[in-house]
Amino acid sequence: MQTGRVYGDLERPPLRAAALRRALAPDGWRVEVVQTAGSTNALVSERARAGEQPGLVVVAEQQTAGRGRLDRTWTSPPRAGLTFSVLMGPAPSPAGWSWLPLLGGLAVAQALRARAELDAVLKWPNDVLVEGRKLCGVLAEVPAPGSAVLGIGLNVTTRQEELPHDGATSLTLAGAATTDRDTVLRSVLRSLRRVLDDPVPARADYVALCDTVGRQVRLELPDGRSVLGRADRVDEDGRLVLDGTAYGAGDVVHLRPVSGP
Repeated sequence: MQTGRVYGDLERPPLRAAALRRALAPDGWRVEVVQTAGSTNALVSERARAGEQPGLVVVAEQQTAGRGRLDRTWTSPPRAGLTFSVLMGPAPSPAGWSWLPLLGGLAVAQALRARAELDAVLKWPNDVLVEGRKLCGVLAEVPAPGSAVLGIGLNVTTRQEELPHDGATSLTLAGAATTDRDTVLRSVLRSLRRVLDDPVPARADYVALCDTVGRQVRLELPDGRSVLGRADRVDEDGRLVLDGTAYGAGDVVHLRPVSGP
């Protein structure tokens, strides 16, 4: 029986924090659930600078000032999604983190394919898509030498009117086999453990699920320029190779094939 804090939306029950801690401890994760956070990445980054050890996972029932890639803001309704950050480390060098956000996206996609029975794919570098719509985003930051924070935001029961734009979706809207957040979180974190423990084959798995490779795309660069071309591959540093030139950051737009005459 759920006791303590009262919640109003029966379709969005709170996470079972104690059960999550017990279930995920054998995988090396220390799970903490907070009711509200501005940004879970900011909370975990502060803990990292204070000397927290890797393995910490902070999950917010509601995030009010989350940050996405390229300094975008990201918020979530109470208990409608999974917004959490994971403290990682160590890496051999700053370059050693280059694949971390990509592998974070892979872990989510693999977990959703297995547990939610959705045909989740990846858009470079780390967006998780279902039927061309964004379901999940990932952000990696390095708050202190030797550590990194991986932030994940996944729409679970988010309703159409709560989504930020028409190009987004949620597990509910996509017809997932489960929208139980405890189940999904356990699956994602166990998938993340697997890919991090064996990253070399995981890179090949990433490429296999990356819907960007082989497409004509428009790459919108951080400096405001855009580049059109064919996404040839993802290189050994996790960069997207577009017509022979490698790019380490940017927003990809998948272009529709041009119809013949």
